Amino acid sequence: MTPVLRELHWLPIRQRVTFKTAVLAYNCQHGMAPLYLREYCQPLSSVVIRQCPSEHSGRLAVPRTMTNYGDRSFAVQGPRTWNSLPADLRAPDREINFKRHATRMANAHHADKHIQNNMLVNNKRQ
Repeated sequence: MTPVLRELHWLPIRQRVTFKTAVLAYNCQHGMAPLYLREYCQPLSSVVIRQCPSEHSGRLAVPRTMTNYGDRSFAVQGPRTWNSLPADLRAPDREINFKRHATRMANAHHADKHIQNNMLVNNKRQ
């Protein structure tokens, strides 16, 4: 990550795409997205016939696809990204500023990866 991106608090492209997908999935869950996108974000409890502990975890059903192209669609990546978030961010009854918390999480995750990469490089030099 360049110093300019760090100073501006911008995420690298890959993390930015993940962040935007998570925000869009959040908007789908709270009725703030267009109907055609909300249809892709179905709660797991409405799809699964038998009741299980994950019913109240706020997870979304991830459809199966036959191609890698299908795996890149919002129908798959939206629920997959949403399900990868920590449970406290997915909690349906919690009133939070989702973008602020998701940005902090993404920045912390990127910082952890940056530190790990630096440690690997330093260990290789020794």
